[in-house]
Amino acid sequence: MTMKICSTELAIDIETYSSVSIDDGVYAYTQAPDFEILLLGYKFSDEDKVKLIDLATAREEAYNEEHYRFWQSLNNEEILKTAYNANFERTCLTVFFKKDMPPEQWRDTMILAASLGLPRSLADVGNALNLKEDEKKLKTGKALIQYFCKPCKPTKANGGRTRNLPMHAPEKWELFKEYNKGDVVSEQAILNRLKAFRPDKSEQDLWTLDQHINDGGVKIDVELARNIIAYNETHTAKLIHRAETLTGLSNPNSLKQLKAWLVDNGVPVDSLTKTDVDELLAGDLPANVREVLTIRKSLGKTSVKKYETAIAMACDDNRARGLMQFYGGHTGRWAGRGLQPQNLVRNNMPDAELDLARELVKSNDMDSLNMLFNDVSDVFSQLVRTVFIPSTYNRFIVSDFSAIEARVLAWIAGEDWRLDVFKNGGDIYCESASRIYHVPVEKHGQNAELRQRGKVAELALGYGGAVGAMKSMDTTGSVPEDEMAEIVAQWRRESPRVVEMWKSCEKAAKMVISDEAPRARCKKLQGVTFYKKYAGDTPILFIKLPSGRPIALWDPDLIDGEYGSRITYMTQDQTTRKWVRVDTYGGKLTENIVQSVARDCLAEKMKQLDAQGYRIAFHVHDEIVADVPAIDKEAPKRIDAIMSEPIEWAPGLPLKGSTYECDFYRKD
Repeated sequence: MTMKICSTELAIDIETYSSVSIDDGVYAYTQAPDFEILLLGYKFSDEDKVKLIDLATAREEAYNEEHYRFWQSLNNEEILKTAYNANFERTCLTVFFKKDMPPEQWRDTMILAASLGLPRSLADVGNALNLKEDEKKLKTGKALIQYFCKPCKPTKANGGRTRNLPMHAPEKWELFKEYNKGDVVSEQAILNRLKAFRPDKSEQDLWTLDQHINDGGVKIDVELARNIIAYNETHTAKLIHRAETLTGLSNPNSLKQLKAWLVDNGVPVDSLTKTDVDELLAGDLPANVREVLTIRKSLGKTSVKKYETAIAMACDDNRARGLMQFYGGHTGRWAGRGLQPQNLVRNNMPDAELDLARELVKSNDMDSLNMLFNDVSDVFSQLVRTVFIPSTYNRFIVSDFSAIEARVLAWIAGEDWRLDVFKNGGDIYCESASRIYHVPVEKHGQNAELRQRGKVAELALGYGGAVGAMKSMDTTGSVPEDEMAEIVAQWRRESPRVVEMWKSCEKAAKMVISDEAPRARCKKLQGVTFYKKYAGDTPILFIKLPSGRPIALWDPDLIDGEYGSRITYMTQDQTTRKWVRVDTYGGKLTENIVQSVARDCLAEKMKQLDAQGYRIAFHVHDEIVADVPAIDKEAPKRIDAIMSEPIEWAPGLPLKGSTYECDFYRKD
C-alpha cells in the first residue's frame, strides 16, 4: 500500500473489557465473546483538545457530529494513526468494528521509545523523560482497570455479579474516562519529545512486516497439547497419591513435611533442590526413600505450562498470534511473547524416536509411550517445539544463518583469516584451536578433541572476555583451567583486529560523549560511526551501523574511576525494572554492534523472503520459519539461496544458510 501521509496525525488510546486474560495475548483476548471497547480517547495533532468516545454508556453519541472527523479518519489511508503499543489498538479496533486496520497506516510510539533505549511501559517512559506531572500516566489507572476491564469475583456484597459496569460505580467511571484521556496526553508528550528520532522507511517497513507476521500467527497442534495436559493431570495425581501412601503425609509436596519424614527415615537434609535430590539419589538409600525422592524429582521436572500457554493463545482457528515482540532489546533483536519461541527446550532425540513419541501422544497411547521411553517428562519437554505445525497442505521450511555472529565479527573487524575460514567453508572452531595450539585440528580427524576448546574460546572471548568468561562458557569442563590464561593471550594475539575493535569502539564513544568530536568513526571498521544528538536536554549516543540503522544509549556519561573514565548510560534493569545507570566498555559495545548487524541481516532476509511470497510464521534468534505449500518443491533451494546471497550494505560478508523442511517445528 502506498500511503500519502498528510501533516495531521491521529493519536488513539482505548480501554477494553474481556473475560480472557491479556496475558494470553491480545489476539486471544479479543476472541472472547464478551470483548468490547469501553472508552476511546483520541486527539488530532492539529487540535488542542483530547476527545473521548464513551462506547459503554453513550454509544448513540459516539457517531454524532463532534466525532465525525474521527470516524472519517480512522480508515483513511492518508491519515497516520499513532498509539503506544499500536498492536493492541490495531487488533482491538479491527475485531470490535470489524474493519481491517492495516499496519501501514500506523506508527508505534512504544517502539520509538524502545529504539532509543527507553523502557516500554508508558508510566516508566514518562518517569525516564521527567515529564511534567500533568503529562504523566495517572496512577489511578491500575485499580480502575482491575475494576472495569476484568471479571470480578461474585460476592454477596456485589449481588453475585461477575462484572463491574459503569452504573455500579458512576464516580469511578468518570475517573476512568479522565484516566483514558490522560493516557492520550502522556503518549502525545512522549511522541512530541521523541518524534525527531522516528525510524526511517526501511525500519518502518520492517515493523509493518512484523505486524503482518504476528497477525498471521502459527498453527498450534491443539490435540497434542491437550493430550499431554490431560495425561499430566492424571499422572501427577497418581504420583502424589503414591507419595501419600509411602509417607503417610497429608501433603508430600510440602518441603517442611517431607524434610521431617526424611529425618524420621534416617536421611536428614537441609534443602531439597534439584541438585540435592540428584546427589541423594546417587547414594545408598532405603527403597521407600528412593521412590519418594524419585517421585519428587519427576513432579519437579514435569511441566506442561508451555502446552497450557499454547492452548490459551490459540484463537478460534487454532493459530497462536503475537509471538514476536519487535525491538525486544536495544540491539533491535526480537523478543518472544507468550509461548516464547526463543526459549524452547532443544529436542535432541533421534528423529525416528521424536516422530514415534509424537505419534503415540497424538493417538493418546500413553501406555506405549511409558513402555518405550524411560523418562516421559523429558519426552514432553522435547515435544514442546512440535506444538507448532504448518497450515493445512503446507510444511515448514526452516532456515538458520550459520555462525552469524562469528561471521559478522570477522567482517566488521576486518580479521581476514577468519573471513577466509568462512569463505572457504572451513570450521572456525577447528581453525581457532589450531592457531591456539599450533597443530592441525580437524573436526573428525587430527586432534579432534581440541575443537571443543576452540569452540569455548570463540564463544567466550570475542567480546573482550577472559578467563572468567571461559569458565562460564566451558560447561563440559573441556578446557584445563591452568591453560585458560594462555589460551586468552594466544587468542588475542591471533585476532589483533578484533582486539583493536574493542579499543576503537571505546575510544570513539568517549570522544563523542566528552564532546571531543561531534562524530567518530571506528578505525578500520565497516561503516560504524558514533555521534550524539539531544532529546530536549538529554543526550543520546547513537551508533550508526553499516545498514544505516542506529542503535542508541540514553543519557551517556563518563565517570572517573580507578582505571580511567568509565562509559555509563541509563537503562531499565531487567530484574528490578528500575531506571538505573550502568557501565559499558569496548567489548560490550562490540557485542552490541555485532548482534545488531546480525539482526539487520535477518531483517533483510525476512523482507526478501516476504517479497518472494514466502509467508513467515515466526522466527527464532537467527532462524526463519516459513509456512510453505507442500507443492512448492523448489522452495527449500530458493530460500537457502536467498539466505546466502550477499547483502548490498555488507559487501564481503560471507553469509550461509542452513535450510531444512519439516512437518512440525523441530531442530534439524
